[in-house]
Parts: sequence; C-alpha cells; structure tokens
Amino acid sequence: MGKSHIYINEQENKLQEGKNAFNKEMLYQAIKDSFIKLHPKSMIHNPIMFVVEIGFILSLLITIFPGVFGSEIEPWFNVSVTLILLFTLLFANFAEAIAEGRGKAQAASLKQSKKASKAKKVTEKGNIQTILSSDLRKGDVVVVAQGDTIPSDGEIIEGIASVDESAITGESAPVLKEAGGDFSSVTGGTKVVSDEIKIRITSDPGESFLDRMISLVEGAERQKTPNEIALNTVLTSLTLIFVIVVVTLPFFSRYLGIQLEIPMLIALLVCLIPTTIGGLLSAIGIAGMDRVTKFNVLAMSGKAVEAAGDVNTIILDKTGTITFGNRLAYQFIPVGQHKEEVVAEWAAISSAQDETPEGRSVLQLLDQKNVQYDKKLGLSGQFIEFKAETRMSGIDLLDGRKVRKGAVDSIVEWVKSQGGTIPEDVTLNRDLIASEGGTPLAVAVDNIVYGLIYLKDTVKPGMKERFDKLRKMGIKTVMCTGDNPLTAATIAKEAGVDDFIAESKPEDKIAVIRREQANGKLVAMTGDGTNDAPALAQADVGIAMNSGTIAAKEAANMIDLDSDPTKLIEVVSIGKQLLMTRGALTTFSIANDIAKYFAIIPAMFMVAIPEMNALNIMNLHSPMSAVLAALLFNALIIPLLIPLAMKGVSYKPMSSNQLLKKNLLIYGLGGIAVPFIGIKLIDMILQVFF
Repeated sequence: MGKSHIYINEQENKLQEGKNAFNKEMLYQAIKDSFIKLHPKSMIHNPIMFVVEIGFILSLLITIFPGVFGSEIEPWFNVSVTLILLFTLLFANFAEAIAEGRGKAQAASLKQSKKASKAKKVTEKGNIQTILSSDLRKGDVVVVAQGDTIPSDGEIIEGIASVDESAITGESAPVLKEAGGDFSSVTGGTKVVSDEIKIRITSDPGESFLDRMISLVEGAERQKTPNEIALNTVLTSLTLIFVIVVVTLPFFSRYLGIQLEIPMLIALLVCLIPTTIGGLLSAIGIAGMDRVTKFNVLAMSGKAVEAAGDVNTIILDKTGTITFGNRLAYQFIPVGQHKEEVVAEWAAISSAQDETPEGRSVLQLLDQKNVQYDKKLGLSGQFIEFKAETRMSGIDLLDGRKVRKGAVDSIVEWVKSQGGTIPEDVTLNRDLIASEGGTPLAVAVDNIVYGLIYLKDTVKPGMKERFDKLRKMGIKTVMCTGDNPLTAATIAKEAGVDDFIAESKPEDKIAVIRREQANGKLVAMTGDGTNDAPALAQADVGIAMNSGTIAAKEAANMIDLDSDPTKLIEVVSIGKQLLMTRGALTTFSIANDIAKYFAIIPAMFMVAIPEMNALNIMNLHSPMSAVLAALLFNALIIPLLIPLAMKGVSYKPMSSNQLLKKNLLIYGLGGIAVPFIGIKLIDMILQVFF
C-alpha cells in the first residue's frame, strides 16, 4: 500500500473519530439543554408541557410538605408521580434540544468558513489596500487572486475564475464564475482556485449570505408555521377542556363517596391531555428544517418547508432541470444533392475556433465518425463570434469564402441576401429535427446551404418516473422553455410533464403562477437569473440556485447550495414528509389518550361504582397502580418516538384518502393498542414492587 493510501485511511479514521466525538458532544449538550429549558420562560411557549410543569411543581410541593396540603396519600405515590412528571418534561425538552443541536452543529461547521481573513481593497486612487474582511462595507471593491478566500458576498465586475464552494455546498468540484450574466455572484468564505477576479461587495458585516445561513440553521428562532399554530390551538383547547374537567371532578366524586387526592388528579390530567404530541411538536418542525438543510437546501423559514408539502403545481425550466442542458451535435443531415461527409467537413471548419459546447461537440462527432477535414483552413481564417442579433457564427477564410453556422432561419436569410437558393428539404429536415426535440443548425458557404447539424438535448434519466410520482401526489408539473412549440411539445411528452410553455419569457412564468394561485393552488419554482427573481418572489415556494444572481437569492425563500434545479422535487417530498410526520404523531397521541382514558377512569371509580369494573378490560391491579402505569407509559413513549420525529415518517406518493386510511390504520389503531399493552406490562411490574 502506498503512502498516499495510508494518509487517506488516516484522514478517514480521524474523520470518523471526530464524527463520534461530535455525536457525544451533541448528546451531552442536549441533556444539559433539557434542564435549562425547564425554566418557565421557556416552557410557557409550549402550553401543554407548561401545564405538565405546573403539575410537577404542585406534586413536588405536596411531596415535600404533605401536611400543608392535607394529603393523606402514600408518600411513595407522591414521590413516584413527581419523578415521572420530571422525566416527562425532560424527555420532551430533550426531543427539542436534540433537534436544535443538529442544526447548531451544522452552524458550527459553517462558522469555520467565517474565520478572520484579510481582503485586498481597491482604493479610490486604484491602489490595493490590505484590510480585515470585517472592515469591508457594501459597495467596496476587492481583488481576489488564486488561492485567496473571498472575503464577503459580492458580484464579479471584472474577470473570470474557478471558485471552490465546498465550504458552503460540500461539493468538491470548482464552479466557473465570471463578470456579467447569471453566474457573477460569489459567496463569502469560498475560495478562488484559479485566475483573478475583481468583486464589488454587496453586503455589510453580519448581513452576508453565510451569516444568514448560520443564524437560520441554528434554528433557535424558528417561527411556527400556520398549520403548526392551528394544531397548537386545537391541542391547547383540548388541554383547557381537560383542566376544567379535572378541576371540577372532585366536586362530583364527593357524591360518590370518593376522595380524590391532588397527586391523583395531577396524574389524571397529565395522562388525559395530549402530552405525547405536545412534547414532540416543536422537535418535528425543527427536524423538518434540519432534513432540508442536510439536503443542502437552506430554507429561510419553517413556513417555506411546510408550504413545499402543500404544493399543487411545480414550474420547472427545461434546460438543466428536465434535460442536461448541453445541446450537443448528434447527426449531420445533408440537403439538396450534397453528401453527409461534405456537411461534416464544413461544419468542422466553421467550428474549428468555436469554444462553445456546441462547437466542440461538432468536432467530437467528426472524430467518432472518422471524418477528416482541413484543420489548417479552419484555424487560419477570421473567426466570427455568435451574436444574439445575427444568431450565427462562422469563419471568413483567407481565400474570401464565408462559412456560417447558426439558426436555420438566420442562415436562410443570409444565403438569400447573397443571391442563393434554398433547397426544399431544408424546412422539412428542420421540422423533423424539432419534432424529435432537437435543435437544428444550418451550415452554409457563401450562397449555398450544405446541410443541417442536429443538436440534441437529452432528457435526464428517471425524469418521467419522477413526474409520475408527483402526479400520484396530486402535483401538476409545468415545463418552461424558450424552444419553439413543436420542440417543447416533444420534450414535454418524452419527460412526462403535464403542461408546457413554449418560447417562454419571464412574464409568462409570473402569469402561469398567478393563474394557478387564483385557482387556490400553491406553486413552487426554481430559478437562478435576475429575470427569474419576480417569479421566484411570486411563487409560494421559490428555490434559487446558489450559483445564481443576488437578486434571485433574495427573492426566493429557499436556496439550493448545490445549484441542482431537480432538487425541487425532493424538497416537496421533504415538506410532505413533515406534514405526514406531524399528522401521524398527532393521530398516535390522540389514540394514546383514548387508551389511557379507558385504563385510568374505570380503575379509579370501580371501588365506588362496582359496575365500572366491566370497563376495566385491562384488569389493572388497583387505582394507584393504574394511574402510575399510565403516567409512566406517558413519559416513556416520548423518548421512544424521538427517532421517528427526527427521521420523519417514510413517505410514498398516494392520494389523500389513501393517506388518511393508512394513518388511521397504523397510527390510530396502533396508538390504541400500544398503550393497552404497555400500561398492562407496567402495571404487572409495579405489582411486584408495591
């Protein structure tokens, strides 16, 4: 084994050791935070668990001063209730703390990218002044050379360079950034791998993208989503109802000759209110944002993640999202009486100095076909760059001949202007290529059209299956493309999208978003350019590419650090998983309460009302053992459900009715069956000790 392999293994071992230490450190911190969160100022944000804390304080006081409260119940029962309530609170706090800890750990790794660094500021006189990055202000211009770290967020105003964004995205492959266009924005903390660029700073200290990332992923100030607020309101209302019931219960029990002690009432209240979901609700929301962050997508709020789960329509760009985006030469098609080899030769000569992907692909296709051409002829002439006005490129040869390659309509007009005639099969072959989803380019020399180049943009593997899944989820997919309607229809059919917009302009995207929203739909879309910013702002879920412009990132409510447009599909799945997890655990919690009700109430009243013994289907030993068993089960079920809250319920595309039936079957019936079994086992164990 070589030294390099040994070194790699050593680094992997160190990485694994660091990961284990990181997990232990996170666990210790979560345990510590569980106690810190017992402070009433923290607990009051969770009304259900705040009620449990009040019950714990009352139970603790009765345990310490039984005579003051006139409690005649066994001291061991008071102590047991107090300890169980304490562990219930700690387990609930631990669930939230462990979810927050994962986000804070990710923030700690991001902070490594924000170490104190220096910047080369360009002064008003054009000199270079070295200052601390923290002293930079919005509008300052800096020079960043090979090997330097970009000091803050900005836009390239001069130059082109490869930038290593692994500190932010985790991707090791450098990204090409250049002045102008949609790939001019750079992020503080990333590193220039090659060349030199001049950057205008676009943020003040503490307001950079990296600063916002750190504060967001820490999750400390996570806002509750509308659905979560609504659910909290319902659960709080249920809690209030049970508080009223338990408070008034002693007045009714006196008529039955039953003396209900305060510890018994506290235990009864805690068992009846929805403590399970109350203890896990915050953790579920934090974990949902955490799953998105681990997927290298930065959500600006929990609302964005939840909205993704409710999306009805997704707007997707064709190029780079549905297709690979690189239009590569696929075939040479002769027209008139010309041969394929002649078309290939002139196409190669026109592309000899063309450094675009299309131009290079022409030469690669010639190599594959083993076609020879005069390389010197192509390299010796004057290269004519592609322009949006002419929509063609080519070369002016030294002997006076002009070779052009470009859009068919543009080449046709150019040939006609020189007195040439157009073969009839040019239009036929152009439409044929377009109907197959390709892009036709015509090749001409002076006033003669020799043939067409078939450029093909391939649909990414698995896209059709992905769109089928989205359709099963009830989500409509709309493809936007600048292609002509014929080409757009072919690509749309091959990819399996529901609808498409051909020859799309920025205002077309906004129009379709507004149209869907007017019909009560939630819309998601991706974008990276300044022209996408209005549509990203209009969409309910807008995901901007990290490689895109500042305007796009500011307009969106999510940022994909990997700049992978297809990730929108996964984000929607994560959002739906968040909603499913919350719904499933809410169903399980309410079902738990029903089971605990049948466990406790008959056992408490069967002495005074013998007829209620018929409802004691669990045959619990005594009222005290029944209450303790239910209370202990209530405490233990929270930590057992923490892994499910963190990981989320597994999601498979299905209709709402199927999803409801599944939830009721698994988490509804399961939520009733599990407590019956658990409480009975705990009751049997308690009989041994008491």
